[in-house]
Amino acid sequence: MQTSIIKTRGPADIVTLVLPSRSEHCITVSGRDHVAMQRLLRDAAGERQAVILNRVVFAHCKYYENFRKNMMAADGLVAWLQGDACREAEISSMQAWAVSGTRPRSIKSKGRETGFVYEDEYARYCRLSGVYPENLNASRPAQAREVFEIMKSALKEQGFRFTDTVRTWFALNRLLEWYEEFNRVRTTFFEENDVFVKMVPASTGIGPANQFGAALICDLLAVQPKTSRLKIQSVLSPMQESALNYRSSFSRAVELAFPTHRSLLVSGTASIDKDGQSAHAGDPARQIDLTMRVVGALLRSRDMDWNDLFRGIAYFKNMDDRTFFDKYCANHDIPVFSLAVAHLDLCRKDLLFEIEVDAVKKAE
Repeated sequence: MQTSIIKTRGPADIVTLVLPSRSEHCITVSGRDHVAMQRLLRDAAGERQAVILNRVVFAHCKYYENFRKNMMAADGLVAWLQGDACREAEISSMQAWAVSGTRPRSIKSKGRETGFVYEDEYARYCRLSGVYPENLNASRPAQAREVFEIMKSALKEQGFRFTDTVRTWFALNRLLEWYEEFNRVRTTFFEENDVFVKMVPASTGIGPANQFGAALICDLLAVQPKTSRLKIQSVLSPMQESALNYRSSFSRAVELAFPTHRSLLVSGTASIDKDGQSAHAGDPARQIDLTMRVVGALLRSRDMDWNDLFRGIAYFKNMDDRTFFDKYCANHDIPVFSLAVAHLDLCRKDLLFEIEVDAVKKAE
């Protein structure tokens, strides 16, 4: 069986993973006209006969209503994220995940569209997107707990367990005010649902507002193997200690090893040293350098390199610091891939940059 990875460049940066029974597509567009970006993304998916499952939009919330009016049923679910310090005219990105060659089925939870389920010969997959609490007047920890319960319920209705989760994304409005509280809620939920017994998912925790005014909005990917030929495991970072050691319940990365290929899902990674301390405060160039070396070491630990990158999001507390990132990539020959760029707060006041990536490599 053959696996091919196709990369294209243009108005939309697209990476396509062609598998024996289906194809996965990551499509990223950037600009200021969000309706035009939406149409461009839709056209890119249509050309590939792909169904858009979900998208994340990094832009000011004032644009959401106009965007929503131009949505079509085929546009998938939307998580609209506005950085805490986002300027209205700031650079924005839109990134979508789409599939072709299979028939994803839309699912609902409590009457709301919540995600999609699809499958191939190796596994069933569930993607939840834009999950937010019903009770927007509850305390922030209570809203977080409700979101976990909603995701658990949605998974259960589709025959999944929460322990099938391999990746999560948490966007916490004003996260610097309550990130520790969120971590306590997450850890308690994981303890109650045996997550630590099986495998802690990879994750990203960032600090934007959302279109619902909720304390948080979440995405999730769960994978349920249909065969023992699919192996799923967490991956340790060669340059950082486990996040569990400082009471943040996520794995540095998770690897899915299929008979045809391996996928490495790298969590949101920042300038944190081996002792769990933030490094290079106030120096964006050195923070970016350390962060990228940490990611590079994770890739090499799984016999991968920068050429295997499939998808990513780069998060900046100050957008002007993107010049340091672009310079780093140029100096280290990091290839162009489907990368979205976001402007928002990170999980610590002294962190200026964070990046998450997915990498894919053919099985040998």
